[in-house]
Amino acid sequence: MSSLTLAVRDTNTMLRRNLLHARRYPSLTLNLLLTPVMLLLLFVYIFGDVMSAGIGGAGADRSAYIAYIVPGLLLLTIGSTVVGTAVSVSNDMTEGIIARFRTMAIHRSSVLVGHVVGSVLQSVLSVVVVGAVGVAIGFRSTDATVLEWLAAFGLLVLFSAALTWVAVGMGLISPNAEAASNNALPMVLLPMLSSAFIPVETMPGWFRPIAEYQPFTPAIETLRGLLLGTEIGHNGWLAVGWSVGLVVLGYFWATAKFARDPR
Repeated sequence: MSSLTLAVRDTNTMLRRNLLHARRYPSLTLNLLLTPVMLLLLFVYIFGDVMSAGIGGAGADRSAYIAYIVPGLLLLTIGSTVVGTAVSVSNDMTEGIIARFRTMAIHRSSVLVGHVVGSVLQSVLSVVVVGAVGVAIGFRSTDATVLEWLAAFGLLVLFSAALTWVAVGMGLISPNAEAASNNALPMVLLPMLSSAFIPVETMPGWFRPIAEYQPFTPAIETLRGLLLGTEIGHNGWLAVGWSVGLVVLGYFWATAKFARDPR
């Protein structure tokens, strides 16, 4: 078999292994998934009326804020899900299984790629669940075309891959699962410091550049534009640029660290 065929075969094997682990130990994924769902329900039903008035003006109903917050929560869901990837990679590195893999005739990168593909699939499934909750409480995207829906899905997958490769690198540098969870915490905190919950224009002037040009805000604004018809502007290019850049950075960081790791 060719090298590419072996790589695909071994990656598929590692993917099945990771998905079996996720199925046998669903508590971690469930805990990470509950965070965006609880935030969605909290902000809609506790703060929704006030937030709707601030975004849609006096007299705006809660649906205005539901439409605003759901795209941001979908990106936060991805950030929460990849924390589990960092923990899973760290567990592999500390429990001795990687040392066993190194003695076997398997493609070296398949271990990491299997983690990445499995994490992206879990992220997409988590996004579907949170999106379903959003639809159940009133989110609608009636104006989006099929092409815009496909573009939104592609952006979610690309952004998920970007964060996953970074999370894999964080898992590789962590000495244990607890440290991996802490190292990956910015994946959850950054969406909260973006335009996920309130517009950038309402933030303090000194903080706006931080919120506007971090990876999550352009992706959120692009997703809003695709699903709700709002202005995308330069955010589309920024979202794609951040995503591709993080994929490249995370890939080379993770593979270099994995190659050098003596475990």
